[in-house]
Amino acid sequence: MSRWVLHVDLDQFIAAVEVLRRPELAGRPVVVGGDGDPSKRGVVATASYEARAFGVHSGQPLRTALKRCPDAVFLPVDKPAYEAVSADVMQTLREFGTVEVLGWDEAFLDVGDDDPEGTARRIQRRVREATDLDCTVGIGENKLQAKLATGFGKPAGVATLTYDSWFDVLGESSTDALWGIGAKTAKKLAELGIHTVRDLATTHPDDVAKRFGPTIGPWLVRVARGVASARVSGEPWLARSRGKEFTYQHDLDDWDEVAREVARLAHEVAGEVVAEGRPAVRVVVKVRYAPFFTSTHGHKLAEPTSDADALATAALVALSRFTDRRPVRLLGVRAEFGT
Repeated sequence: MSRWVLHVDLDQFIAAVEVLRRPELAGRPVVVGGDGDPSKRGVVATASYEARAFGVHSGQPLRTALKRCPDAVFLPVDKPAYEAVSADVMQTLREFGTVEVLGWDEAFLDVGDDDPEGTARRIQRRVREATDLDCTVGIGENKLQAKLATGFGKPAGVATLTYDSWFDVLGESSTDALWGIGAKTAKKLAELGIHTVRDLATTHPDDVAKRFGPTIGPWLVRVARGVASARVSGEPWLARSRGKEFTYQHDLDDWDEVAREVARLAHEVAGEVVAEGRPAVRVVVKVRYAPFFTSTHGHKLAEPTSDADALATAALVALSRFTDRRPVRLLGVRAEFGT
């Protein structure tokens, strides 16, 4: 019997949950973000496929989304509702094997099966029976392959990516097509003359290590070769961090006020850290300047803590590392947990 890793990704999850609650919205462009008022500052949390057709996407300002799709239905974020539906989905997936939860809308499954595609189809049917939601399933010989395969199966399809098909499918793709490689890393690779997945896979790890270090460099080459862990852990999913963000309807020009707001957010985050039952080891502050440039700085705590004042102090230390004092439209504070 062969072992396969399956990656299950719920299609347009947040938007789909909202449509389930409001069936009259089926087939209409739906945008979820902020408090649901696109005249206010805020960003898109998710958009239905109908809205995406107009160029609306996650992370986009709500006002931009409104301009691109004025007929869209805008709804506020309802975190408890999404968490409840996600829990139902994950419980359903556990009927098929070990489940490693990645977030609200995706998980890996360890499937010992000579018919992984058949299992994938059964998973899709079962998830739909249990929740009325559609999902896409990626199949691979490890997590990386399964995760990337999902992108080729959307929406509501099944796709397979293996060592044998890896370069046929991805060889000529840009390096940022790989899971874990973003635009900044791809740009640095391009400066080395490495533009495609095949380029990176055929580069000696030592050459990449000269730019990215002895750990990250060889890891990048392994990713380009499709090499990754196939171990699926059934241990309960633990958040890597807890955080709060707030978008201001009017720019904050006074950095004394910015500091007060950062301290306030840090105290709110502390409540979530206490509820998590795990101390934080690092605090990160996020600043989005007007009109829309974002920067972050962090500060490692002297010792793990859940103390609100200690987290606020660390947040202010991180804030002091911002040298740009332009007007601010958004602030965020994130407390990170140890492994």
